[in-house]
Amino acid sequence: MKPQSHIQKMLGVFFAVSLILAACATPAPTSAPATSAPAATVAPAATSAPAATAVPAGPKKGGKVTLAVWQSPVTLNGLLGTQTVMNVVLNLVTEGMTEVQPDGTRVAALAKEVPTVQNGGVSADGKTITYKLKEKLVFSDGKPVECEDFKYSWQAIMTPNVGIVSTTGYSSIDTIDCPDPATVVVKYKAFFAPYLTLFNGSDLIPRSAGDPKGMKDWAHNRKPVGAGPFTIEEWKTDEFIRLKRNDKYREAGKPLLDEVVVRIVPSSEVAMQLLASGEVDIMWNNTEADTPQLEKMAGVKISAPLQIGGERLFLNMAENKDPSDPKKPHAILSDVKVRQAIAFGINKQRIIEKLLNNKAKPGSSELNAGYFECKSIQAYPYDAAKAKSLLDEAGWKPGADGIRVKDGNKLRLKYSTTSGNKLREDSQVLVVEDMKAIGIDMFIENAPSSVVIGTWDGGSPRRHGNFDIIMYTTNAGIDPHSQMVNLWSSANIPSVDNKGGLNYTRFNDPKADALLKQASGEPDPAKRRDMYCQLAQMTYDQANMIYLYQRSAIDSYRDKVLGFTSNAWSNTAYNAKEWSLK
Repeated sequence: MKPQSHIQKMLGVFFAVSLILAACATPAPTSAPATSAPAATVAPAATSAPAATAVPAGPKKGGKVTLAVWQSPVTLNGLLGTQTVMNVVLNLVTEGMTEVQPDGTRVAALAKEVPTVQNGGVSADGKTITYKLKEKLVFSDGKPVECEDFKYSWQAIMTPNVGIVSTTGYSSIDTIDCPDPATVVVKYKAFFAPYLTLFNGSDLIPRSAGDPKGMKDWAHNRKPVGAGPFTIEEWKTDEFIRLKRNDKYREAGKPLLDEVVVRIVPSSEVAMQLLASGEVDIMWNNTEADTPQLEKMAGVKISAPLQIGGERLFLNMAENKDPSDPKKPHAILSDVKVRQAIAFGINKQRIIEKLLNNKAKPGSSELNAGYFECKSIQAYPYDAAKAKSLLDEAGWKPGADGIRVKDGNKLRLKYSTTSGNKLREDSQVLVVEDMKAIGIDMFIENAPSSVVIGTWDGGSPRRHGNFDIIMYTTNAGIDPHSQMVNLWSSANIPSVDNKGGLNYTRFNDPKADALLKQASGEPDPAKRRDMYCQLAQMTYDQANMIYLYQRSAIDSYRDKVLGFTSNAWSNTAYNAKEWSLK
């Protein structure tokens, strides 16, 4: 037998770690590192994933579950959108090659097995990945799921100037071959370490969707066809999305429910009222501030695994008011000392104590939990004196009213977030107070999620760069490569030529680009972690993002819903195929 090559050995290590890393270092509900777990929320301390609500033998089939959300989707095409609420809906509709379980392990979904070196799914050099599809797979419209659909999806993702939000990984593919309809052979230009993150969920688009060049006008954007457990029956904008059981779903007898209704409400407060009254069965995206009230609600249970990432401020370093110049320096925030002053000037602990029942952690970096956690990076401490000193050094001097002035211009910044979220709106008030204390005039101007987190063609300010500071939450997956590329790569700065770019702070550093390229080809996960942490430290120093707090992923549901399981690596609808009613 020939000795294994270095790449084969490291692939073996990489795959083993990718399967079991969560067992030793993932966010709750798995056994999280003691240094990364926040103070206990309402979830009991545990070293393993919380079990789904016990379902008696032969669970009841049929019935309807209503899920309350307070964001309205702009699109249901996962290639064009990034809203969290969009992903919740798509989790009901789509499936991909593999999926991540609550404990961090990856299991096969549409694929027969997760490809490895050992089972022949990964070539010796790591550049060819072969998937075998399960038998008789069909989309919800009855058309077969075949290799050509994955090839088409890749080609659609790589179509220029249609607003694709991310080509990470897909741009590393050289060819996709289809030796037969049930075999997908993906050949990479060079070894791509997070290959298991591709072709999952909403990244699989059936060939019937249409010409990729006309993607923004696809019917698929409002009524996506997928291979998941449910299919969309009706979408009434800003009111509800009604989904029915996909009778063609690959698992016999699943899903158990007849129908899921995603009810779109104006605010989280309205959702809480509907949950309490029993008008809705599940409430999406609670906060730690909700837990005292939820704990008093009869017949309501709470799910609260710790999640990676968290709420943060995006500081626009290169405003793009002129679309022809996406790297034009921001008049104020292009100065690193101003950005650092804002970071030192925010009292994060006050937000956590006043608004989150002291049950969250101060935000530190993009990688604050899981195997890839950067433990050496700690949150910016609250230091108003340091903040004032930095502003002095940057030439911003206090005016007669206390607001700082430079060259005749006031230090005034617009501060935006998604409307209808009381926690965010209340935290804005505290941040504005902190900023006034150091001489920065921040004014609040919020808008619906569909505007703030919208598309290029829809005029979203974060895409076009017509903003100062935007606040919301985003989280990396169990493998953070895509998140790191999306947020830090200079190639992902949004522009006319890259409408789907996600680098909203306009961070631009050749060293970061080189590290990202190096990490994509590194099979040793420990070495990749070191590279990602170098990136996280760079962005910490630049303060292009200011991390406010790290929360748990809290959902609540009435106890008549059986089979609900938490998954910090997915979202509320992670295992909807298992839901049933008492």
